[in-house]
Amino acid sequence: MRKNFGAKTWLYPMPVLIVGTYDENGVPNAMNAAWGGIYDTNQVMVCLADDHKTTKNIKKNGAFTVSFETAKTVVACDYVGIVSANDVPDKLEKAGLHTSKSEFVNAPVIDELPMTVECKLVRFNEDGICVGEIVNVSVDESILDANGKVDAKKLDPIIYDSVTHAYWNFGEKVGQAFSDGKKLK
Repeated sequence: MRKNFGAKTWLYPMPVLIVGTYDENGVPNAMNAAWGGIYDTNQVMVCLADDHKTTKNIKKNGAFTVSFETAKTVVACDYVGIVSANDVPDKLEKAGLHTSKSEFVNAPVIDELPMTVECKLVRFNEDGICVGEIVNVSVDESILDANGKVDAKKLDPIIYDSVTHAYWNFGEKVGQAFSDGKKLK
């Protein structure tokens, strides 16, 4: 039996993304954004309201970074999501996060977040969707496996549960994409 809940913004898994930008004075900023993901080939999207400092920064600089919140960085990353840079301009410092300048775009890489997608702004859609072209993905070597690929367990990304407003760890591997279904051919 099923229970109907009506129209809800419930989708699993929902990655927790940290969007990094520079303001007009070159001060790094970051915000927590749960509504985002792949938009198209080599493009990401993040849903951003016009009043966010991050939105203004992206429009000014034409660039941003997207990093994955990890189980180790929950407190700091949640903080940058609940405090606005419009009110607390040094919120990254207060969160204990440090940045380095991206080699590829005019946006910061947050040092404590081991995987960052570096993006050039493509456009803002009418509905507030920010679309960025992926120009580089930088990964801390500590999360690579023996073959030089990202090890999801070492990355330890979290997901946002919009039903209970909780963060959850990444689970166990349960199958192999583009392979397991071949058993039914």
